Amino acid sequence: MAALWRRARPPPASGLCRTLRALSGKNEYDLLVIGGGSGGLACAKEAAQFGRKVAVLDYVEPSPQGTAWGLGGTCVNVGCIPKKLMHQAALLGTALKDAQHYGWNISQPVHHTWKVKYFNIKGSFSDPHTVRGLTKAGKETVVTADNIVIATGGRPKYPVHVAGALEYGITSDDLFWLKESPGKTLIVGASYVSLECAGFLTGLGLDTTVMMRSVPLRGFDQQMASLVTEHMESYGTKFLKRCLPTKVEKLKSNRLQVTWKNADLDKEETDSFNTVMWAIGRAPDTKTLNLETVGVKTNSETGKIIVDASEATSVPHIYAVGDITEGRPELTPTAIAAGKLLAQRLFGQSSELMDYDNVPTTVFTPLEYGCVGLSEEAAVQRHGSDNIEVYHAYYKPLEFTVAERDATQCYMKMVCLREREQRILGLHFIGPNAGEVIQGFALGIKCGATYPQMVKTVGIHPTCAEEVTKLHITKRSGLDATVTGC
Repeated sequence: MAALWRRARPPPASGLCRTLRALSGKNEYDLLVIGGGSGGLACAKEAAQFGRKVAVLDYVEPSPQGTAWGLGGTCVNVGCIPKKLMHQAALLGTALKDAQHYGWNISQPVHHTWKVKYFNIKGSFSDPHTVRGLTKAGKETVVTADNIVIATGGRPKYPVHVAGALEYGITSDDLFWLKESPGKTLIVGASYVSLECAGFLTGLGLDTTVMMRSVPLRGFDQQMASLVTEHMESYGTKFLKRCLPTKVEKLKSNRLQVTWKNADLDKEETDSFNTVMWAIGRAPDTKTLNLETVGVKTNSETGKIIVDASEATSVPHIYAVGDITEGRPELTPTAIAAGKLLAQRLFGQSSELMDYDNVPTTVFTPLEYGCVGLSEEAAVQRHGSDNIEVYHAYYKPLEFTVAERDATQCYMKMVCLREREQRILGLHFIGPNAGEVIQGFALGIKCGATYPQMVKTVGIHPTCAEEVTKLHITKRSGLDATVTGC
């Protein structure tokens, strides 16, 4: 069973700990995990299943606005889980509007009420087998282990060049813990965090604006990203494009006045908001780990830890998993899988490595965007435009018909190699329940599915997912890709 280091347990004196270790030649633990998020906990639990003695150190540095939480990391507390719940709350608001078209009588005005519930050892290396931790009260604890896994994840970035950004702005770390509605909100950034939060705030009836410097959803297929933002605009979210904030000031009314430079108009503009949220990316939480003391190499530009295919750092017996590692997807499921496989290699006589290819994901904007594999741009870059075939279709979900909802952005495309086998390189889907749709197809693509195999698959009628199995029009043909019927 895992031995979790708890504050209730009296910490040993550091000097005594080192003395005992020197006398015995042994460390206290087989595995020490620094970070109690998804990847760290998955690794710790898996190691414990092999009967190993495991310690977990977890501490959340409060955000500049004072927000902190307990065990579980970003995903559970301020990421995927609350995000999906707020997304669902917004979808229910839309469903209430649709319900009237289906014959439900909703006589009273419907409004959303903002409601949030609130429910911590900070470690740094002193040598390659020893981590010193401080509790909130400042008490010191020293833990030694044969193997150490760093899984401290990342925290949202603040724009250092923007006056007032730190004093008056919040991030996704704070949004889900607000006691009152954020009101009129400006979200700066075009990441999936930005668009997801803007989407559900708009869905909850709030005046919401997204300020983006360049392209939305960088790293994702850009045709799909454009369709996502087009739908969000039609849904009510405002966009300030090619704009860069320069300062945030607090007015006597307590509203926040934001000044920004509009690159298209080459002039300064201002507006006031109740809340300003920064969603300009995330930085690895490595600063206090003292990595340089033990020789763990990091990327000087990103601050992320450099690891090999087995999640090993530059120091033997020190590993890293999750968002803190260079070149890995910043996704909860990949951190969990990598953590489990690492524990199995360390303690279970396994040699299986984490496979980071064809990892599916979904952006939970009002109209969801799910994808797996290569974007069209990446496929062209890797194989050349003459060597890929793109099958695509615009479609209308059945549930949109009665409510007469606009389906202009409901679209899917399958990126394939043009060779005779036509192996599927990527699948992209915008529409209801995109995550549920992509999850199943991801297995096929992971197994090397081809276009002929896909079109031989019988679709489930009537679903949106069945439209994937009916894709037959190529971009190269120039034909209208709108689905007109069965």
